[in-house]
Amino acid sequence: MHIDTNRPVAVVTGASSGIGESSARQLVELGWQVIGVGRDRQRSAAATERIAAAARDGGAFTMLRGDFTLMSEVERVAGEIRALTPHLDVLVNNAGGVSTQRTVTEEGTEATFAVNHLAPFLLTRKLIPLHPEGEGARLHRSVRVIAVSSNAHRRIQEFDWDDLQSLNEFDPIVAYGRAKLANILFTRELARRGEATGLVAQAMHPGVVASNFASHGTGALQAHMATADAVSPDEPAETLAWLATAPEPGRDGGRYFHRKAEETPAAAAQDDDAAARLWNESEKLLAELGFQIADAAESGRIS
Repeated sequence: MHIDTNRPVAVVTGASSGIGESSARQLVELGWQVIGVGRDRQRSAAATERIAAAARDGGAFTMLRGDFTLMSEVERVAGEIRALTPHLDVLVNNAGGVSTQRTVTEEGTEATFAVNHLAPFLLTRKLIPLHPEGEGARLHRSVRVIAVSSNAHRRIQEFDWDDLQSLNEFDPIVAYGRAKLANILFTRELARRGEATGLVAQAMHPGVVASNFASHGTGALQAHMATADAVSPDEPAETLAWLATAPEPGRDGGRYFHRKAEETPAAAAQDDDAAARLWNESEKLLAELGFQIADAAESGRIS
């Protein structure tokens, strides 16, 4: 896909199905250039056809593939995105999932924590400089980073900082709740650190969505999803498109939305000390895995 630098560009992860596919489609219908990221080859190919066919008014779509349980894949995809576009207007960190059991990746991370938190943390840091030309400098244009979190974060009172990834004691729902709490805390700290450069970070709760989200979840979760009053992926995608394009969510970052309305997250998600600590712990963990993130006057980043 050729990127027209005069037109808006978005990256949507988890774009091969569900909320991500619908969000990408709604954006290309508005004339946006969208770079999607999907894991499954067949689903990615099918989604690409559907999304590209919906493009209007100069909108365009291309799909990259990557398994975001692995940080090496995230780093590779970030490089491919930088090769495609010199600027980015919106990053939608939508990819995620839940597992029935503890799964340790070949990199040594727990898969639920990796795909839901570490991947968007690393992708965001690789794509968007917090201080592009020195402390206090602004980006060439405002950039929005949107996290798809969940009200599952309300199950968690606080992090177990000694077992952040649930590697020692794993419960699927607790692990997922921690990861979704991490999404909101990362959004909060990202908004604080990026405010001076024109970056706006927001988080949202999609609701119970009729998708393949629970396909790798527990039997209880699958039964719940099968009987729940689920909405079409188009509904939360409308909120994501609104968060990406509307004036109101383009200011005052660090907020939490559902159905285009701001909501108050759980107390644990409003803890600024925890948000700062999670940022530092995430950087430390990634460094231990061999993924360094230079903070700030970084060259070669998208602006």
